[in-house]
Amino acid sequence: MPSYEPIGVVHSPWKEKRTAPRQGTVLEAEGVIELFPRDGFLHALSDIDGFERLIILFHFHEAGHFKPKVLPPRSSVRRGVLATRSPHRPNPIGLTVVRLLRVRGLCLDVKDVDILDGTPVLDIKPYIAYADAFPGARAGWLEDEESERARAESGAGSEGSARIVNDPIGAWEVRFAPDAEPALEWLSSRGHDLRAALVQALALGPAPHPYRRIRVKNGVSQIAVKDFRATFTSTKKVITVTRIFSGYSAKELATREGPDLDLHRAFESRTAASAPQ
Repeated sequence: MPSYEPIGVVHSPWKEKRTAPRQGTVLEAEGVIELFPRDGFLHALSDIDGFERLIILFHFHEAGHFKPKVLPPRSSVRRGVLATRSPHRPNPIGLTVVRLLRVRGLCLDVKDVDILDGTPVLDIKPYIAYADAFPGARAGWLEDEESERARAESGAGSEGSARIVNDPIGAWEVRFAPDAEPALEWLSSRGHDLRAALVQALALGPAPHPYRRIRVKNGVSQIAVKDFRATFTSTKKVITVTRIFSGYSAKELATREGPDLDLHRAFESRTAASAPQ
């Protein structure tokens, strides 16, 4: 059985699995693929700068164990892992397509990164549109999921559904109410980009799903992202985030210690200070 050695490593803004996007084009994050200083690697990168996109093969180093069936974030039921992009594979090998910005020696500056920081790179190949793109190919259960949703919304029968060439399950538009904006700006000024995380999670829809930590309580939809919570409304493919608050209880904020708790206490104090008297 052959074994493989990484040829490089990924430097990306995604430090945790729960914050990384499911598709790189969602947030257009930038990163660097750094090849190790081995003999021949500079020559191996010759001519690569003429390609707009690259296929990156990598090792899912934080994937965990193999699971024959998984629950993808866009599915309402469990699916066979080989019919998904889940990292819980028989061999933890991942594939993604990034946009090449520039070449700097052994470093490739890239965009549309959805890979965790520190991920080992196994191989790099050029993306060639005429050979690698099949826009009319059937999207399997993804099309079935969208057809079921469309039929449920329209009350139509089960016969007939138009072929969907692009994303079978179109992203929801995510908006933020005026009351939510100050909270997002306050967190962003302290290095916490909750806006991007909410857009990523809610773009897949408002339905409760274990993968997205969405629930409906007393008729109000709520999502948990990291240690924060947000309420939202939804209508006709538009989700509006209405309020953002700490996921810690008042008792926890009063009795527990830690840097994260300090952030949440300051956040809740800011919220209380700005509330109408």
